[in-house]
Amino acid sequence: MQTSLFFIYDSHCPWSYVSTALVNQVHAAFPKMPLYLLHDAHFDGEDMMTTQQIDNVEKDSDLTFTAQYKESLSEYRDSTLIANLMAWASNKQPQHALALLNALQKAHFEQGNPLTSADDVMAICEQLKLSPPKKALAFDKLSKDAESVLFDIDEFREIIGTNAIPALMLAVNDNLILLNHNLYLKQPSAIVDAVKLEIKE
Repeated sequence: MQTSLFFIYDSHCPWSYVSTALVNQVHAAFPKMPLYLLHDAHFDGEDMMTTQQIDNVEKDSDLTFTAQYKESLSEYRDSTLIANLMAWASNKQPQHALALLNALQKAHFEQGNPLTSADDVMAICEQLKLSPPKKALAFDKLSKDAESVLFDIDEFREIIGTNAIPALMLAVNDNLILLNHNLYLKQPSAIVDAVKLEIKE
């Protein structure tokens, strides 16, 4: 039996942030299961978060956002650089991609780091002993690798019938199953049993 996990997300999306906890649980339970992290590059510098949106995420999850992050809500979000960085990491350093995503999200959602320049991310990369090339740190346009990820995302969306992010999908042989991540946000570990059930079926 062949199984894989796919996660469509945006590094600057708070719903994606709380859903990454589910990915962490599945990866810990099934460390040999291939994991594909697909950055949607949704935020392009024209959107900002609202207090109401953050309140909704806190209400539906087990997470409380920090004061540092909440103070930055009026700032425009741009995830272009992180889309490039994560595309590079997923292609060239896949064994470190999830750890990188967790570190980036922690910097953004806990420390209020905007993650929009090379200076914002280099300390994180150095901590993980990663040396991304210049194209992976571009902030003004998507790299070819990031554009390829968006193409893959479009193909998945045709199959699952939704443009919503985040999206967590389990592939079992030739079947693609959209996991309802909303059911597990208050108890992330519960998604492991759901994945086990899907694999058995």
